[in-house]
Amino acid sequence: MIRILDYAELTPAEVFARTEPTFNVTDAVAEIIDDVRTNGDEAVIRYAARFDGIDPESFKLELSEEAREAALRSINETDPGFTGILRRAAANIVKFHSRQVRNSFIINDTPGVIMGQKVVPLERVGLYVPGGTAAYPSTVLMDSIPALIAGVREIIMVTPPDPDGTVNPAIVAAAAAAQEAVGASGSVRIFRTGGAQAIAALAYGTESIPKVDKIVGPGNAYVAEAKRQVYGKVSIDMIAGPSEILVVSDSKSDPAVVAADMLSQAEHDKNASAVLVTDSREFAEAVQQEIEKQLAELEREEIARASIENNGKIIVAEDLRQAIEISNEIAPEHLELCVEQPFDWLDSVKHAGSIFLGRNCPEALGDYFAGPNHTLPTSGTARFSNPLSVDDFVKKMQYTYYTADALADVAEDIAAFARKEGLTGHAKSAMIRSEKQRGL
Repeated sequence: MIRILDYAELTPAEVFARTEPTFNVTDAVAEIIDDVRTNGDEAVIRYAARFDGIDPESFKLELSEEAREAALRSINETDPGFTGILRRAAANIVKFHSRQVRNSFIINDTPGVIMGQKVVPLERVGLYVPGGTAAYPSTVLMDSIPALIAGVREIIMVTPPDPDGTVNPAIVAAAAAAQEAVGASGSVRIFRTGGAQAIAALAYGTESIPKVDKIVGPGNAYVAEAKRQVYGKVSIDMIAGPSEILVVSDSKSDPAVVAADMLSQAEHDKNASAVLVTDSREFAEAVQQEIEKQLAELEREEIARASIENNGKIIVAEDLRQAIEISNEIAPEHLELCVEQPFDWLDSVKHAGSIFLGRNCPEALGDYFAGPNHTLPTSGTARFSNPLSVDDFVKKMQYTYYTADALADVAEDIAAFARKEGLTGHAKSAMIRSEKQRGL
């Protein structure tokens, strides 16, 4: 049963307490990365046979156009309404992320001086998508749409295949929906590989899988560790920890609704964290009972129960202001403000990945449909990190132009600054042009 705790009696360590995975995969991942870097496709296919059960004979890593078309036909036959859902969700994601586009700028208000910033897309991005029973077409939409809007030329998607070599049709359909929604010229190629070996292939390239500039997307402990180890060779979005939800609620919310929202994250992972902070002990007890009732109804009861018992908690605060302060201490991935006037409290929220306002805004709305991104900072990193956005798929270059006269006007200042730092070569570089111009 989920614990109910009084904030006044808690130490800071108890507020943040949660169990974490204890197994160490560092060495195993390093071995896989080195193998892929050395042996390329052969290693990737060997791991696909070992971990995914595929037949390595004549196995092609890239999903063919014919296979993609077959997957789309399959999804339309087995679940004809799902393509429409994907399109509606994709439209919402495009609407939100299109507002994030940055423009280049130029400053030329000083005679003889031009400065500017040039915003350009990354050329090639790797997108990791979990496969099998944990396939997430929502991840395809959330991670590929901002990249396509940014102007990324090529998205290299990797996802584990089924033993027969097929890729979950919903993932293929989501890739098609993303390209259709953006209408961009960027392509999405799909490769049948997962795990640390897929991350290694993206980072170093193989005969079949192109090397990328950045890797985004969630995965298991092996994927997260592989991203950590290749960072620097390529960029990454973040090292994502287990999913989190924190609900701030007054006593007027429906306990059954709040319990359902908490369990929506608890069912992700035994290490996930579901927290309620409320100003009412009576409400806390009602939610506690609802969680027990609803746990028994979940298909993933074992996972959700482990999450609730190990990492779940209900904290009773003095009032809503203190509840928000507790939330800011924890800096949750997902924050629900289930209160009467949620916009009155919005400015008080300083640290959260994504905020869901009011009693009719479940976190699941953000996972799939609303439009803001669901790839969010976890484990308290919302104190300094951002949700995935178009900004993650561009880089900024700056440029400067000075005429001879403009440089001469500031050369003495530059030289003095350089000498203060003991860099006489810098000073000489600043002065030599104007000195030559004056015949010195």
